[in-house]
Amino acid sequence: MVDVGAKAETHRVARARGSIRMQAATLALISAGQASKGDVIGIARIAAIQAAKRTAELIPLAHPLPLTRVSVEFEVDAAAPAVHCIVQAETHGRTGVEMEALTAVQIGLLTVYDMCKAVDRGMVMGDIRLLEKSGGKSGRWLAPGEAR
Repeated sequence: MVDVGAKAETHRVARARGSIRMQAATLALISAGQASKGDVIGIARIAAIQAAKRTAELIPLAHPLPLTRVSVEFEVDAAAPAVHCIVQAETHGRTGVEMEALTAVQIGLLTVYDMCKAVDRGMVMGDIRLLEKSGGKSGRWLAPGEAR
């Protein structure tokens, strides 16, 4: 692991996003809360939070971080049809929380897939990316096209 012992502790925030595209009928089941495995969005939210907390166990050389906040939002997009997952992770520490936010997005989307695969095996996850990070020596970074 990289030595972060000499870095200053700062408030660090990372926001990430990803999507899972699916058939309109699958999205309708999710929206109506009628998926056979239960509340898809609620369970995916818990899975995403758990993933953020366990990132150091999943990503070799990632530092274990004391997260102070993880928020997970899902947006149902009937036009796509898709579900978008947006995660914001925060800590006060010596290294950033980008990996925690990105891991949470991935696992949240994988959970949606797992809970709906019986009706739609063709779902596609994608567009997973870091939207923003702040804190530390490098300061704030925004992905191209993100509001300042």
